[in-house]
Amino acid sequence: MDRKVKVVPCSGIGKVYGLMAREAVLEAVFDLCPEKSETVCLGYIVTGDKEVKERIEGFDCITVDGCPKMCAAKNVSMAGGIVIEEIKVLETVKEHKGKKFGSPTQLDADGEAVTSEIAAKIARKINEIN
Repeated sequence: MDRKVKVVPCSGIGKVYGLMAREAVLEAVFDLCPEKSETVCLGYIVTGDKEVKERIEGFDCITVDGCPKMCAAKNVSMAGGIVIEEIKVLETVKEHKGKKFGSPTQLDADGEAVTSEIAAKIARKINEIN
């Protein structure tokens, strides 16, 4: 059975912090920890997709949310995933006051740097779990 850590970003469409969440997850899963993790689409979780529910139910999950609504964390929990870590983009962004991160569709240099910082946090947690 596949025991890879499931990493679920918020959708955050139309918001730069949502883009940062998604990009950080992709960097962590595909570049930093490809053998130990996989990403799962929040949209399929929210709509109750049976196959996706089976992929997360009872599995260790890390959620990455771009805003205080915590949609990824809440929906993964409701679908039966075991949320080991809730990563909040805003917590990292607060450490970089005054910087501009880009737009909802394109990160600038500061946005990319902070996104990589978030990806490193995700990778550290993946490695702790494994």
